Amino acid sequence: MAGENRSQEPVHPPTPDLATPGGHYSHVTVANGFVFVSGQLPITAAGTRLTDSPFAEQVQQVLDNVEHALLAAGSAIDRLVQVRVYVDDIANWPEFNSIYARWVGEACPSRAVVPTGPLHFGLKVEVEAVAVL
Repeated sequence: MAGENRSQEPVHPPTPDLATPGGHYSHVTVANGFVFVSGQLPITAAGTRLTDSPFAEQVQQVLDNVEHALLAAGSAIDRLVQVRVYVDDIANWPEFNSIYARWVGEACPSRAVVPTGPLHFGLKVEVEAVAVL
């Protein structure tokens, strides 16, 4: 698999389908057979922040970003083991959960939701994840 790394030495595969990170971090790190996806915001590959987009569109962009990071590391949605979801308002949870259920399909990783209040740049959702290779 591309990006496969079963050693403990961390590797940061290139993520050409994601915007350049906005800080000192990598979108994805592979170590010891695990894939760690940094918190993904609704930002397009071109760097456009979807601040004014509807919640559902922001969710879809975030989940697409998570999938791009997984694929860059040589993993996939069905290899997810844990997902953490940050939402600006818990009232958005039912809509997120509906979109997420379609996206994740038969996979059923452990998951947490964290209501946060405002997120970076006024965005409404952020998702981080852990998968296996």
